[in-house]
Amino acid sequence: MEEVKLLGWWVSPFSRRVELALKLKGVGYEYIEQDLAHKSQLLLEYNPVHKKVPVLVHNGKTMAESLVILEYIDETWPNNPILPRNPYDKAMARFWAQFIEEKEEERGKLVEEASQCFITLEGELKGNKFFGGEEIGMVDIAANFIGYWLGVVQEVSGMELVTRDKFPVLCKWMDEFVEHSVVKETLPPRDELHAEFEARLGAPSWKY
Repeated sequence: MEEVKLLGWWVSPFSRRVELALKLKGVGYEYIEQDLAHKSQLLLEYNPVHKKVPVLVHNGKTMAESLVILEYIDETWPNNPILPRNPYDKAMARFWAQFIEEKEEERGKLVEEASQCFITLEGELKGNKFFGGEEIGMVDIAANFIGYWLGVVQEVSGMELVTRDKFPVLCKWMDEFVEHSVVKETLPPRDELHAEFEARLGAPSWKY
């Protein structure tokens, strides 16, 4: 039996990225919830550098950072690939996943740059159901914050970054994403997330 453990935080879209990839692959795993206000000895042991989630443990080997983990999962369990096999397409998927990652890390600037960011993502959809085509891929997984968490942020903050009038293509993708059967299994309850965001409104970063 393989040992697969995931240390995460229920609010974190970065933790949920890893859960989604594991579920899409059909990989069984043990989920270990973390209290980030009182970081566990296990988290400090497995991720002593950044002391953040997610952390994946596979047969005693540990790794951190969600995009790194996603690539490891795709290479370790090749069924239901989340990255294209064509080298060029794979490079482009990595580029767009990193693009989304950087925008989420600079959330303070996202308000000013939102329109251009979302216009760019709309263009990348190119009429497809998902960024990965007809199936969810790495870029869709990386964009899970936009697909679900952003809507709650808009409700709590009163900001309107993405509306159906401004970004109809992206909103259609958001609908498809949250209605995907496997994605639904990895989304935190909206009312609980709403309450958590209200309590933490103004926090400098959501990446833990």
